[in-house]
Amino acid sequence: MSFKVQPSGFDTKAIHAGQSPEQWKSACVIPPISLSTTFKQDAPGEHRGYEYSRSGNPTRNVLETCLAALDNAKYGLTFSSGLGATTAVLTMLSSGDHIILGDDVYGGTNRLVRQVASRLGISATFVDPTNLEKLKAAIQPGTKLIWIETPTNPLIKVADIKEIATMCHGIREDLILAVDNTFLTSYFQRPLELGADLVCYSLTKYMNGHTDVVMGGITMNCDKLHGSLKFLQNAIGIVPSPFDCYQVNRSLKTLSLRMKQHQHNSIKIAKYLETHEFVEKVLHPALPSHPQHHIALKQTYGYSGVFSFYIKGELKQSSAFLKALQVFTLAESLGGYESLAELPSVMTHASVPAEDRKTLGITDGLIRLSVGLEDADDLINDLSQALDIASKI
Repeated sequence: MSFKVQPSGFDTKAIHAGQSPEQWKSACVIPPISLSTTFKQDAPGEHRGYEYSRSGNPTRNVLETCLAALDNAKYGLTFSSGLGATTAVLTMLSSGDHIILGDDVYGGTNRLVRQVASRLGISATFVDPTNLEKLKAAIQPGTKLIWIETPTNPLIKVADIKEIATMCHGIREDLILAVDNTFLTSYFQRPLELGADLVCYSLTKYMNGHTDVVMGGITMNCDKLHGSLKFLQNAIGIVPSPFDCYQVNRSLKTLSLRMKQHQHNSIKIAKYLETHEFVEKVLHPALPSHPQHHIALKQTYGYSGVFSFYIKGELKQSSAFLKALQVFTLAESLGGYESLAELPSVMTHASVPAEDRKTLGITDGLIRLSVGLEDADDLINDLSQALDIASKI
């Protein structure tokens, strides 16, 4: 079996959606960077679509149009970071509202909900997103939002978006389903087509792909949700800079090319690790050994470069492994052209309560890789020599 077949047209949209030269008096082929913070008005209260750059910016609009097109969405909005996008979604809620999140989410999302949203009177329940019955049981009269990542971070669990969407909208039509699609991008997964209401991104990662921009994004079809989030984008002020928007817009032009290579490298490396005697378990949805392999095949068009594996031993062995890497860089984040490795238990997910980490399986032996665009054999050789060193500790 294989992943879904990618329909034609994605690359054409990535290159042309929102980019028409006719929208500029100069007819420039590449959209310009509009750095102006304010715009001349023809008369008091009469402007040509722009008045203040926080409220709207030509360069940002170009990116948002392209972003929406890649998800086959009606609207796209961008924010100052991935967590900025999450903050906008949470700010739609009110004190007394309840939300459901996957139990294995990005550490920053976990921290934002537990330590910030909770102080504003928003309660939360964390549930395994692969267990539909538990998700359904967690819904309360005051539940307004279900937030899932699929695949999850860092345990790479795959949730069935279509089943979850059918379940939550069957219970209440106004129950919002938001899917964090950072790991797969719109090239490999398009949650709106599966019934999600909002698709959220850390554009910092694969969508930009060059490790030089921090930004977030949301796509949607619902007019009401767009109106609310557009208002909050301006009211809260969590907008990206025009230069950063230019950078991400540029990066989307090569998104499919990069994602194909990330996929090729990560699958080759995952297969290698699965045969290594010092590796206990590999968590990669493209492998038949993955518990939700069948779901990944039916709802996605492929897989990216981020996955996790368990090394034998404890912190001493995992630290030795990570310090011995020469091509992979020991660093947080993911999705760039360079390969990164990290230890979630003490890095990206250190803010998750220790008891929760233990329950979930985020141990000191769990290593997360972001496989880049280097030659796969060089990356395998690097992992091999580091595993050899760790195994002798």
